[in-house]
Amino acid sequence: MRNSQLAGVLPVLHMPYSTNMEIDYETLEIEINYAFSTGANGICLALVSDLFRLTTEERMQLPERLCSMTNARGPVVINVAAESSKQACEYARAAEAAGSSALMVIPPISRPLPEDQLRAYFDAILESVRLPVFIQDASSYVGNPMSIQLQAKLYFDYGDRILFKPEASPLGPCLTALHDATNGQAALFEGSGGLLLIDSFRRGISGTIPGVELLDGTVALWDALSNGNEERAYKLYFPICALATLQIQGGLDGFIICERYIMHKRGIFPNMVHREPLNFQLDPYMTSEIDRLLIKLSEALES
Repeated sequence: MRNSQLAGVLPVLHMPYSTNMEIDYETLEIEINYAFSTGANGICLALVSDLFRLTTEERMQLPERLCSMTNARGPVVINVAAESSKQACEYARAAEAAGSSALMVIPPISRPLPEDQLRAYFDAILESVRLPVFIQDASSYVGNPMSIQLQAKLYFDYGDRILFKPEASPLGPCLTALHDATNGQAALFEGSGGLLLIDSFRRGISGTIPGVELLDGTVALWDALSNGNEERAYKLYFPICALATLQIQGGLDGFIICERYIMHKRGIFPNMVHREPLNFQLDPYMTSEIDRLLIKLSEALES
């Protein structure tokens, strides 16, 4: 896999379930087809895919299913987050065997770890496969932050197999710090759901990793930024930013629940079935505001 293919808009899939709580693979394929027809450059299985609510069997099988459904239309990136190196390596090998294009890895989230343990965790995964690896610091909403020095050392030791998706706060300065610490060579991606996409773009990112629920807007925004059309970029950005602000207040579950609501409203998901427990719920005020902002986004896309 050439890292040049890992660029642009690489959305994270949302996981659809049937009423018996099983993965709805028919709807998942519809979602993947929608993503590519809307302009996605690839797809990811990651945290807002309900990763921590999937069974081990599902996580071992999903890479093969996703690669088959994608049918070589773009790269497939698989997050192998786990609480032990052994688990993560098993997920990594399953992803590689299925034909995945790259991995994404966050540190274990149940407790903070000293940097020598973090380094050993990443080394174990990197040495278990040959795929490129996105190092993800998702500490703005889950887990604990990693130092810029640790991340840069991974890049210099493994070269361009290492890509970065920093989501520590503040995101912009973290992106610039990683850019500077890797001599401007590392590929950087943002994953703020669009909230900080314009600022991140100006800092030299290679791509964005949003959700699928606002993908039409995100693709149009990325294209406007890439073409230097700032007037169109800001028209698109304001409703996307407002929608992301509503989602982020609920943390990871806020994103998952709001995204599933929007996917259902758009007619891509047949229901809004969640695997519980959840620490966030939509109320009528929030759903009404989401509906109003989706109209604003549609108007911006049409203008």
